[in-house]
Amino acid sequence: MLKGFIGIYLRELLIIRNRGVKMLLSIAISPILYLIAFGYGIGKNIKIGDINYIDFLIPGLIAMSTMTQSFNISSEINITRFYWKIFEEIQASPVNDFIYVLAEILTGITKSLITVFIIIFIGFLAGSNLNYNLAFWIAILLNSYLFSSIAVLAAMTVKTHADQAMLSNFIIFPMAFLGGTIFPLENLPYWAELLLKYLPISIASNEIRSSALNFGSNINSFYFLAILGIFFMFLAYKSVKKARD
Repeated sequence: MLKGFIGIYLRELLIIRNRGVKMLLSIAISPILYLIAFGYGIGKNIKIGDINYIDFLIPGLIAMSTMTQSFNISSEINITRFYWKIFEEIQASPVNDFIYVLAEILTGITKSLITVFIIIFIGFLAGSNLNYNLAFWIAILLNSYLFSSIAVLAAMTVKTHADQAMLSNFIIFPMAFLGGTIFPLENLPYWAELLLKYLPISIASNEIRSSALNFGSNINSFYFLAILGIFFMFLAYKSVKKARD
């Protein structure tokens, strides 16, 4: 089981290494554009309470990017299924379904952590003053774990790349903007705030920001993200098992 896990995860790491600079540039371009457009173009002289907008934005970009990077593994899994037929080879091997799911989830977490370090570096250059404590990293890991689990489930459920694109356009993309990442949900009408603040990305964004700004953490939010992640990981395992059958 351990060899199967190492084999799948090592393959993904080799792909990441071979893509190297291209992958880093593709990851960095989005937060840089958001920082320029929203941090400087719109919010340079804006404060959210007593907080500079840059310090408000950086944790939101981290939450957004870890969500999108984690979920993006679903597209790569689809390629291995529909074009390279690597998933069929894995199906024919003695690799346990749970081990496969775990390796793919860890791949999503790894890619999201690369994103975090890039954004932290960009934030440092932008003059942000944040605290990267233990709660900050736990919130990031839980967010990445949750959306990596959702990604595996989505990849095993969809039938075409068009279906995959539809999921991204109608679920992930709206959450990226409406999850408290680039503006406070309190600015919305009460009914919209009430609806959106319970999105997983909203909870993760709030915890990442609260930890980074030394506002404290809500342990119940961590429990919620962890339980939701376990739930979707179980569904992902079931979907892989069904695909194997």
